[in-house]
Amino acid sequence: MAKHGKKYLAALARVDIDKNYSPLEAVALVKETSYAKFDATVEAHLRMGLDPRQADQQIRDVVVLPHGLGKAVRVLVFAQGDGATNARNAGADTVADDDETLNKIQGGWLDFDVAIATPDMMGKVGRLGRVLGPRGLMPNPKAGTVVSPEDMGRAVTEAKAGRVEFRLDKTANIHVSIGKVSFEAQKLYENFSALMEAILKARPSAAKGNFIRHIVLTSTMGPGVKVDVNQAQAMEETE
Repeated sequence: MAKHGKKYLAALARVDIDKNYSPLEAVALVKETSYAKFDATVEAHLRMGLDPRQADQQIRDVVVLPHGLGKAVRVLVFAQGDGATNARNAGADTVADDDETLNKIQGGWLDFDVAIATPDMMGKVGRLGRVLGPRGLMPNPKAGTVVSPEDMGRAVTEAKAGRVEFRLDKTANIHVSIGKVSFEAQKLYENFSALMEAILKARPSAAKGNFIRHIVLTSTMGPGVKVDVNQAQAMEETE
């Protein structure tokens, strides 16, 4: 079993592993215990009271974080005509409206973070499933990444502003980035609050019992900090 280094153990010593912290205490502690030499990402990990094997207990949605993710988001758009024009006007990094770009992606080029498509392009995009699918880049209506040409500008703008997708994985967990350690604690709190509000709104009607069982906030390489679930679910009321 791999042993933790001295820096991690020193950071862990500052965390009470038996305590469930308030959301604001948790984000402040995550910032304090981050020891990476780079601007680490702050992540929220939620253990859900859902059965991922049941189709009526799935969660997949998106949320626009008010303060973004703290990084430049590279957006590629599959569109033609008005959709392509609207995408370029909104600042899309690449518009795949020709066979050359599609072939480039088929060959393994993936220099982008988010892919958005218009419905009429999904026939061609579908052929790229083996390349895009495993990397979570396949446009999907449920994730808000298949949009009409008229909505393309909004979709590109939101993606660049910090629009993130969250979904239930096969182990009944949700993992989402909510910003960078360099963010002020209040901004991380507000991003976390927006995420919690979106997850609560996405609750499946078939969900029973405790919807959210455990929440942990952490930074890249840093120790996990437990968050009080009840306080986290009431964040939108206490901001």
